[in-house]
Amino acid sequence: VQLQASGGGLVQAGNSLRLSCAASGPTIDRYVMGWFRQASGKEREFVATISRGATRRDYGNSVKGRFTISRDNAKNTVYLQMNSLKPEDTAVYFCAARTNAVTGMVVVTSSGYDLWGQGTQVTVSS
Repeated sequence: VQLQASGGGLVQAGNSLRLSCAASGPTIDRYVMGWFRQASGKEREFVATISRGATRRDYGNSVKGRFTISRDNAKNTVYLQMNSLKPEDTAVYFCAARTNAVTGMVVVTSSGYDLWGQGTQVTVSS
């Protein structure tokens, strides 16, 4: 499976963006999926995760209430809807998959994922 993140760009604070993570190859319906971000000079940060059947979601504290993760297994794609963007959301955003997963599992640590896509840059101007 290869993961490809897209949808990043330059936006003004308060606006929205939707990121997509498209998977090529086997279906991702059995995988836990997640989004992380890494700002320049900082460590990778957990953003959001979603379980196989989308029954559970979890979010990093800094994005709760503003970001929403979703998945369309038929399209082999995971999304990250980002609303009310702030300059501190500026980072490279990565999607990831955990292929060994059970129903209801979510993963909030980067070490829990075994597949990673290339990132997409999100820049929020003030």
